[in-house]
Amino acid sequence: MKALFLGLVLCLAAVSAGAVNPDEMLDDPALEARAREISKGLRCLVCQNQSIDDSDAGLARDLRVLVRERLVAGDSDGQVIDYVVSRYGDFVLMRPPFKATTYVLWLGPALIGGLGVLAVMAFYRRRRAAGARRGTAPPPLTEDEKRRLETLLDDRSR
Repeated sequence: MKALFLGLVLCLAAVSAGAVNPDEMLDDPALEARAREISKGLRCLVCQNQSIDDSDAGLARDLRVLVRERLVAGDSDGQVIDYVVSRYGDFVLMRPPFKATTYVLWLGPALIGGLGVLAVMAFYRRRRAAGARRGTAPPPLTEDEKRRLETLLDDRSR
């Protein structure tokens, strides 16, 4: 039982390590912690659904190294992020800022969801209206129509 628990702990430790290679890590633990935090907020441009901290892609590795180089050079966290954004655009951020160029990223899902809800409502309203029209009885026959129907039925029965 202890071996199973130890194996589980080791697996979880390996998962939390991410994709950062030991040769990329900085000797200064404070700088390394800053680099890891910055890397978690930057999107891998190859994977697009992972941060560069979690990605094994070559570009993600290059960006991790770049982040560490900028930190060693004395840049603040904001300066490092601004530098990467200036080269790759707001898309590189896992949480892009809310501004005119990113309105579609932020409002697009809500707009699509709202249009979907409106389409479903319109569908059910039309369906209910069509059902109501089908459920009503036809108007009664006029006297002319009754005579004509009797004539047709009499001719058929002969």
